[in-house]
Amino acid sequence: MKIEINPQESSRGDAYDLWMSSPMPMVTLTKSFDVSRIVRAARRKGMKFNALLCWCVAKAATQMEVFYTLPEQGKLYRYDRIAVNVIVENRNGGINSCDVPFTHSIDEFMASYNTLTARCAEECRSSFLEDCMIVGTSAVIHTELDCIVNQYTDKFCNPMVMWGKYRKKWFRTTLPISFQFHHVQMDGGHAAQFLSILQGEICSIR
Repeated sequence: MKIEINPQESSRGDAYDLWMSSPMPMVTLTKSFDVSRIVRAARRKGMKFNALLCWCVAKAATQMEVFYTLPEQGKLYRYDRIAVNVIVENRNGGINSCDVPFTHSIDEFMASYNTLTARCAEECRSSFLEDCMIVGTSAVIHTELDCIVNQYTDKFCNPMVMWGKYRKKWFRTTLPISFQFHHVQMDGGHAAQFLSILQGEICSIR
């Protein structure tokens, strides 16, 4: 469910006053993650690495209250569900967007992920969940990247998690991940806490 709320009746009232009219309210933090557990789990379970990482991203987001509030076109909205957006390469060589709802069950999430992204790729048509707060993701897996900064547009104020190709080093696999967010939605401290929770979720994968 998506409902408009009064910014001054929320915990983000001051941030709304400070940043809603800013021409560039997006902030990007980058952190290197140990993703060894996901790499091993993906191979063992026969699952996609990016899909497992998307599940970790969504699960980490559900643990923070600020993720359920989002600025949009000068207003502030409250959501009760979270989903992740995946960029899908379609059968015509183009790309489409696909929203995948979060569920605490990895198996259920993977089933939805595989079904929805396969349909998106085949039909060359994007699919959106209007009643969910969407955490965007973008994986540029063909090259190693230190940081990604996404475009800013007032048409898309959602938080965005981005990464490139992971790096193998002896017994450890690392991956720099960029996290871009709107300053009305959260502060730097919230973003840093999210990245810490995300690392914990990655390490908890079995």
